[in-house]
Amino acid sequence: MKRLDWNRLDERGRADALARPEQVRADELREGVQRILAAVRMHGDDALFRFTNAYDRVRLESLEVTAAEIDEAQAALDPALKAAIREAAARIETFHRAAAPGSVAVDTAPGVRVERVQRPIGRVGLYVPAGSAPLPSTALMLGVPARIAGCPQVVLCSPARPDGRCDPAVLYAARVVGAHRVFKLGGAQAIAAMAYGTASVPRCDKLFGPGNAWATEAKLQVSIDPQGAAIDMPAGPSEVLVIADAQARPAFVAADLLSQAEHGPDSQVLLVSPSSALLDAVASEIERQCAALPRAAIAREALSHSRLIEVGSLDEALAVSNRYAPEHLILQVAEPRAWLDRVQSAGSVFLGAWTPESVGDYSSGSNHVLPTYGYARSYSGLSVASFQKQISVQELTPAGLQAIGPCTATLAAAEQLEAHRRAVTLRLAALQPMDARVPVA
Repeated sequence: MKRLDWNRLDERGRADALARPEQVRADELREGVQRILAAVRMHGDDALFRFTNAYDRVRLESLEVTAAEIDEAQAALDPALKAAIREAAARIETFHRAAAPGSVAVDTAPGVRVERVQRPIGRVGLYVPAGSAPLPSTALMLGVPARIAGCPQVVLCSPARPDGRCDPAVLYAARVVGAHRVFKLGGAQAIAAMAYGTASVPRCDKLFGPGNAWATEAKLQVSIDPQGAAIDMPAGPSEVLVIADAQARPAFVAADLLSQAEHGPDSQVLLVSPSSALLDAVASEIERQCAALPRAAIAREALSHSRLIEVGSLDEALAVSNRYAPEHLILQVAEPRAWLDRVQSAGSVFLGAWTPESVGDYSSGSNHVLPTYGYARSYSGLSVASFQKQISVQELTPAGLQAIGPCTATLAAAEQLEAHRRAVTLRLAALQPMDARVPVA
């Protein structure tokens, strides 16, 4: 990891210090995804079978996972893993149900009732990757809030293994969250199938979930196509920023940095601290711990574009973090909650030495589908609200229209929208006693 002193950098140097690994939407990737989307739209299931054979190296007889296959996966799965999946799902449900938005009704003036009601998105598509490792936790993070939101149709896609089956832990998680239909599909072809629909895969209104560069590019393309589907949020490589003081345990800090670095070679981890000694100690710990990791090669590649940044104070560390807007922010400092109000931009925050980021990935109850690549400045992590539409409602009594009608008419006239104004003044005139009515102006 590169060592930097924040206060010795000029503005250009500071920008470079916080730069993410470059994400290049190469022409080859963009055009390749375009071809896949077009083929699925034109040829439907035939294209899905062809792409699955080409990219996943498996010939499928059917795209949809049967109930019997899920039964077999459930029976074969380690009981301890099944228990952990159920336990994590319960905590995710507890938090997401408590945090779900509720309906609101307010009288903004006498006789003027304004409301907001929640409605679930009709059909949602969940994408659960299974590239270098299957991700049953992602099935939980996507499926639990979809169920709480009340989405009537939940479609889940996950790539097939060489034996023609989906990962059993993913299938069990899909059953636990109540996914209605599950398909053996991965990559851009899965996104295309859910966005446009085929004979087998129903078209979805909104797509959720992480993925590799091909799946991510496909999500971006279908989201700007009027015939495509909405998506949850822009996605990028995983990242963490740790703020640590001199009292932080170097072994803990190093472990948290490595837990994100092992996600992928394009992941990024940053440590920001006012303690030079702490930075040195963590650098040594990273070397020691990384050597023992099964995914050490991946972690080392991520570490090659990561940073150790020395600052003058914790105040300055928080300023650096807000500028970076990390997906994950860990505060390994004395009295971490005292600094929480200073956090303005982060996907998820982890307070104190005993709160590793890993618990947020799996079992604390928060969601691990979070904005990356600086999008935490303007986006929030996945929640029940992500699976809902919020509809406003208003109802006026005659007295209510008399109370706010003149205001409405004046603003409509100022905007030169005469039909808007008359829609109000006609009604106001009708409310006048017969002998007091005057022609509508």
